[in-house]
Amino acid sequence: MNVSLGALMSTHHPSPSVSSGLHALVLIAEDEPEIAEILQAYLKRAGLRTIHAEDGRKALDMHLSMKPDLVLLDVKMPKLDGWQVLSEVRHRGETPVIMLTAMDQDIDKLMGLRFGADDYVVKPFNPAEVVARAQAVLRRTMAHAGHQSQVLRVPPFEIDLEQHEAFAEVGGDSRSLALTLTEFRLLAHLARAPKKVFTRAELLAACLPEGEALERTVDSHISKLRKKLEDVDVKGMPVGIRGVGYRLWGAE
Repeated sequence: MNVSLGALMSTHHPSPSVSSGLHALVLIAEDEPEIAEILQAYLKRAGLRTIHAEDGRKALDMHLSMKPDLVLLDVKMPKLDGWQVLSEVRHRGETPVIMLTAMDQDIDKLMGLRFGADDYVVKPFNPAEVVARAQAVLRRTMAHAGHQSQVLRVPPFEIDLEQHEAFAEVGGDSRSLALTLTEFRLLAHLARAPKKVFTRAELLAACLPEGEALERTVDSHISKLRKKLEDVDVKGMPVGIRGVGYRLWGAE
């Protein structure tokens, strides 16, 4: 599929603001690495998490194992094409799908809609437009899904923001975490951007809003949270960054 990077990129850049607070997981099924990298960069800048599959078979495997909130699905892919993947995704459930196609023909659009696609984007596209389309679809589907939009899935954690429950998957088992309200807030806040380093001041303002004014109080709560995670065999989280603060995950 011949799509130039120049055609994909635009002088308009996406807003760095987080997309409606969704922090959703987007599966990018795209066999051209450069296009996938551009989409990942734009989606992450909009506050969305991403995973990438380079062929149709891997896309279905990742859809089953990772349960993404949205799939960006290229039509022309090896092993299984986009229509085959879309058909199987629809057989499994209602995960929203946006088709990516280089063929600007009505028949392709109609086929996508007939197979159950939620939207489509024709290449060459502006990545910022893809982000906007993704945000719109996620707003619709997550509002319809209700409480499902309140669950953060950040390996190894599943965090239910509405029920204030958190679980860690260890060795194939889901283990409940007995956290205080402050510990839960800290874990959820760090999980929204697991690689970002949050300062103590940021964590204090976001997670201890009831008047605990000392930044060293954050250290105490983080220490207790880390101990509880170690008790269920989740080691080394959160990660302390000397002189700065904390992040959930270590560097890759």
